[in-house]
Amino acid sequence: MTKSLTVIVPCYNEEAVLQASYLRLKRVLNTLSNPSEIIFVDDGSADSTGALLAEIATSDRQVKVISFSRNFGHQKALTAGINHCTTDLAVIMDADLQDTPELIPEMLTQLEANHAQVVYGVRNTRKGESRFKIWSAKWFYRFLNLFSEVELPVDTGDFRLIDSNIIREFNKMHEQGKYVRGLVAWSGFKQVPLHYVREPRLAGKTKYSLSQMMKLAITSMLYFSKKPLMLATTLGFLSVVIALFFGLYAVLGHIFGFTHADSGWTSLVVLIVFFGGVQLFTIGILGAYIGNLFDEIKSRPEYIIENKINF
Repeated sequence: MTKSLTVIVPCYNEEAVLQASYLRLKRVLNTLSNPSEIIFVDDGSADSTGALLAEIATSDRQVKVISFSRNFGHQKALTAGINHCTTDLAVIMDADLQDTPELIPEMLTQLEANHAQVVYGVRNTRKGESRFKIWSAKWFYRFLNLFSEVELPVDTGDFRLIDSNIIREFNKMHEQGKYVRGLVAWSGFKQVPLHYVREPRLAGKTKYSLSQMMKLAITSMLYFSKKPLMLATTLGFLSVVIALFFGLYAVLGHIFGFTHADSGWTSLVVLIVFFGGVQLFTIGILGAYIGNLFDEIKSRPEYIIENKINF
């Protein structure tokens, strides 16, 4: 039996690319035998994205639109799309056309050929991006894997095809700080890569600033590992060892006369700064985990929907 397919597209101020993105997606979906639909999630856009989506949905009943009451973030928009997905399969992709819609048929083929539950895109080349962006993205995934307790695929984004097993398990997860690609990997099942060349944005600017990338990195690390807490413990232990050695050095120096109190102020200041830095670093890690616990305890909704079209 032919499986039904949903394409989930989060949008935030994408008026410059939205029409082109929709037309290319429709052209690809029309070539498939799979019954298909598109879910656009408007993440509180401040431009005409909402109006354009309403026009598209009015003319095409296969297009569904979810509009947030404000900007909740990219991962929340992806979450809303998956939460509202009722088909057998779902493709997750952005509206900027960096992840090529024409790869969807190949993803479907790979899923069936490998009897897999996930096909995730691996970026061999990233066109139109700065060296810093390419370098930081490359090392972000490797740094995250260093701390993660689950092996996460490197050089990937959210562009992937998932089946109903992943959709079902994902919708059971109600944590606030979702890192979607990480949760898909964490859920297990058979997951296979599809290598591709990532194109430059068709128009507009990236919505992931450096600060947002850092926030995503911190969230993903704290939600996927307790290793930072172990790092804090290790630093605390090393601090004690260094302090003991320094104390022994000072005592022996006083006995044998190779240290003098008046000339030791530099090392004293360095040690105070070192131990103070370790303490603040440790408190910061603990504070981040406590902040996550605070968000979870409040149990607020992950997002608020203002309007839905064609549901």
